[in-house]
Amino acid sequence: MKILFTHGYFLSEDPKELQIMRPYVPLGILYISAFLEKHGYENDVFDSTFSTLEKLKEQLIETSPNVVAIYTNLMTKLNVLKIIKYIKTEPLLRNTKIILGGPEVRNHTQNFLNYGADFIIIGEGEETTLELINAIKIADAPTQLSMTISSIKGLAYIENGKVITTPERSLIKDINVLPFPAREKIDFKPYLNGWKIHHGYSMMSVNTMRGCPYTCKWCSRAVYGGTYRRRSPQLVAQEMKHIKDTYNPDMIWFVDDVFTIHHKWLTEFAAEVKKQDAIIPYEIISRADRLNEEVINTLKASGCFRVWVGAESGSQKIIDAMDRRVDVMQTREMIRLAKKHGLEAGTFIMLGYPGETKQDIKETIEHLVQSNPSQYTITIAYPIKGTELYNEVKNEFLEQSLEWETSTDRDIDFKRTHPKQYYQYAIQWVMNEVYLKTKNRNVLKIPYLKLKSLKYQLQMELSK
Repeated sequence: MKILFTHGYFLSEDPKELQIMRPYVPLGILYISAFLEKHGYENDVFDSTFSTLEKLKEQLIETSPNVVAIYTNLMTKLNVLKIIKYIKTEPLLRNTKIILGGPEVRNHTQNFLNYGADFIIIGEGEETTLELINAIKIADAPTQLSMTISSIKGLAYIENGKVITTPERSLIKDINVLPFPAREKIDFKPYLNGWKIHHGYSMMSVNTMRGCPYTCKWCSRAVYGGTYRRRSPQLVAQEMKHIKDTYNPDMIWFVDDVFTIHHKWLTEFAAEVKKQDAIIPYEIISRADRLNEEVINTLKASGCFRVWVGAESGSQKIIDAMDRRVDVMQTREMIRLAKKHGLEAGTFIMLGYPGETKQDIKETIEHLVQSNPSQYTITIAYPIKGTELYNEVKNEFLEQSLEWETSTDRDIDFKRTHPKQYYQYAIQWVMNEVYLKTKNRNVLKIPYLKLKSLKYQLQMELSK
């Protein structure tokens, strides 16, 4: 069996990310790659991040794999479709089976199958992929394969022109059984050098948990649902020690949704990284209600240098509409407290959520001014299929005829309090106001910055 994993993200096609240059390896397929290796299936990984579609095509022709498994998310969807089309129209690859997995496939299963994917893995990928590879290997004929795969849970495929979806697979209860991601299959030099050149330090990513038990309406839970499963502190520290000894990055990014969700786990983790000499400076995402002074001190003692405290808005009305279940004042307090104890504190802001008005945006500005985070990001809300936000606004879509093959959920706009362009100008207004009130140290620039704020507000009004 020749098995190839890839993910269809090409950095060279992403001007914004080329400028930001914060690339991370595709941990998801590296986990599944390692899982297959553990069970006797050698496989290759084509990491497309620093490569091109043409080079991927060359490798496909050169190796003619029996199976190509592609991680698919919202960002990579259109490239994944290009890869599918190439494989299905290239005579030399006529026997290659295409497997798709990832967060994008659950809610677009039929579309991907109709486009040419042979199998869709719904939910967690390791066990389903292994069982599917076993079935493909032993099947002597399509009819035999059809009979075998019908008993594999978490799978979708087409049979006799009809989409077959097998029962949902139970998630792996103890994720400590999973091997470390197969990082050895990736060339890390471009990643580490890219970070070093653009930011002055190198960064790698680590995952300690799967799932998130919170209920934010805009967040997709297509792979792990609303679960919370975590690897032991001992194993995480062991992985960090391996990374430290093998790659020696300057920093680690924990990709977990809420790193501080379990305080006992955090305390044990802090002890383990010291015990195993595994401390590497790291940054995390958390929530205000899972932070306090003791937690912040534990984070700092274990190597944390930056904590991102989810805010999304400075308006409690909007936060409640999102079902964030956090308090604006508590978020503000935790950002300040983290900074007080010597950590950098970042936060996320989302504009254009249903019901948001100029008053709500003013409250967000005030929130950012009062909390004064070390850094923050701003996005405009968009509905991802399968989320509560999507279901709430699907009857308010402004464009009902987007072609699935040429668009993504990011292209969806819906009827908001004001048009989308209003919130695009609002982003500039927010950033200018926050800079004026927190970062500006030049008195002579104040009139200029105030004029810019007036300009952005005028543009907002004219865009209504």
